Amino acid sequence: MFESDAVTRRSVVLSTSTLALTALAGCSGGGGGSEGGSDGGGTATETESEARTENGSDGGGSGEAASFDGWMENVGNYDGVADETGSGAVTVAVGAEGNGGAFAFAPPAVRVSTGTTVVWEWTGKGAQHNVAAEGGGFESDMSSEEGFTFEQTFSEAGTFEYVCTPHQTLGMKGVVVVE
Repeated sequence: MFESDAVTRRSVVLSTSTLALTALAGCSGGGGGSEGGSDGGGTATETESEARTENGSDGGGSGEAASFDGWMENVGNYDGVADETGSGAVTVAVGAEGNGGAFAFAPPAVRVSTGTTVVWEWTGKGAQHNVAAEGGGFESDMSSEEGFTFEQTFSEAGTFEYVCTPHQTLGMKGVVVVE
């Protein structure tokens, strides 16, 4: 009877250890993709409308924290929407400090004018990252290279949610609000 209990406990410990190691391996990077320069991004199109959130709450003014229907709830470095309206190009750091390491976008939420190009630039920290629109529309290659860039020009109004695919569960998410 005691041997059976020991086997059961051992099985549980081994299973838990395997799950923990698998989770850590997923967060340490991996994945394919090029580590070269920018792929040039593209221009926002009708297919990106799937990445929008029609929630009526797009963040208000600069510094005002909007929930985006809960999208930003677990984003550790989120404290509001950075207002960059009127800028022709805006840079967002990929692999900024947040969410327990270099697992954040900075700023995580930004408001821009229609026609603005957002340039995501990798810090070289936090393993491999990417930028992928929730629901499709745009996606960068995976990279850990400092200075790697990906850009997207937003030609129509809307709210575009995006993630770093391997670190989404850590809170590495962002939003571009286009007016």
